[in-house]
Amino acid sequence: MSPETLQIPALSVDSTGFSPAEFDTYVMQTYARFPLTLERGEGCRVWDTDGRSYLDFVAGIATCTLGHAHPAFVQAVSQQVQTLHHVSNLYYVREQGELAKWLVEHSCADRAFFCNSGAEANEAAIKLARKHAHTVRGIAEPMIITAHASFHGRTLATITATGQPKYQQNFDPLMPGFHYVPYNDTAAIEAAIETLDRDTPRVAAIMLEALQGEGGVRPGDRAYFQRIRQLCDEKGILLILDEVQVGMGRSGKLWGYENLGIEPDLFTSAKGLGGGIPIGAMLCKSACNVFQPGDHASTFGGNPFACAVALAVCHTLEQEHLLENVQQRGEQLRSGLEAIAHKYPTLIKEVRGWGLINGLELNANVDLTSAQVVKAAMAQGLLLVPAGPKVVRFVPPLIVSASEIDQALHALDRAIASF
Repeated sequence: MSPETLQIPALSVDSTGFSPAEFDTYVMQTYARFPLTLERGEGCRVWDTDGRSYLDFVAGIATCTLGHAHPAFVQAVSQQVQTLHHVSNLYYVREQGELAKWLVEHSCADRAFFCNSGAEANEAAIKLARKHAHTVRGIAEPMIITAHASFHGRTLATITATGQPKYQQNFDPLMPGFHYVPYNDTAAIEAAIETLDRDTPRVAAIMLEALQGEGGVRPGDRAYFQRIRQLCDEKGILLILDEVQVGMGRSGKLWGYENLGIEPDLFTSAKGLGGGIPIGAMLCKSACNVFQPGDHASTFGGNPFACAVALAVCHTLEQEHLLENVQQRGEQLRSGLEAIAHKYPTLIKEVRGWGLINGLELNANVDLTSAQVVKAAMAQGLLLVPAGPKVVRFVPPLIVSASEIDQALHALDRAIASF
């Protein structure tokens, strides 16, 4: 069955009077939206405006940690919005302090800065790394090394840090001070440091994802990251890990870096941290904490509402033993995906991932894209998301059950069989 014949209903005016055509009249066309309007969710399921049910293996793109309408999440939202939702960082915010304490006590970090998104968290890390280079190491024009196929955000600094030209096109002049190397290539990063630091030290930081999400669900190589940690220690370079997508338990460990046997100097979190409520965090060790009052700020960052909800997510991860669930369900999902890959070898190249962030890569020589597979899965009642033109990404809520994994695999099998 070709993608054109898939039975995905066309959007029309629904019973509430919502019109996608009117939506498109007033909302900027910055997203290539799938033809679906979702109305409500519960657990790992969502329903559209026509009452159709879907297994949600997108989770707001690795964001809805506890799924939809989780009781702990609902209670935290309801209670905090009735108490105190925003006061600004002119004052001490108890909920912010409690969240920072939990994050510090459950990671290698000593301090936390709160903002609203992953891009903002990465901006904070970039600014801290630059100030550290200027004030501690005396570097006049600091450089930050990042990887090809990376993704760090949509602000000007973070799309420059992102090693994918398609995100940078027509937004130049880009931010200076970034250099790109292949991911998981030790020789390339050693050569880059040697070249950039040949006459005088210039490399301020190395900024990498523990697992590249948007770049195709590519896990970091343990030996590669351990060598980078060694190089950073030898040369005084800061190691920044972008944990926006892979952190908060999605890898089967609380933080992606735990899979690599190293500790970063700085790391960033967002997406799953708030379970769907906007919040971001930049966390660092005391040795590189050079920020002082006035150096960085965020109007909404760390407000009582966002922090109370994020803290509920953190506590639920512990209380419901979700890391164990991520490990078990992740193994189940990868095993099932590998069986499907074995069944359709002409279409599927490989399966890879950690925990509940997994990618199914399509063969490069077949005329099939990840977006087509996503649409076919949608027609079977399963929501997935591309991670590039040839990789289909699976990022369900961390509460997903064994039976829901099985249902998703059956739906995917039917979708693949349609091509």
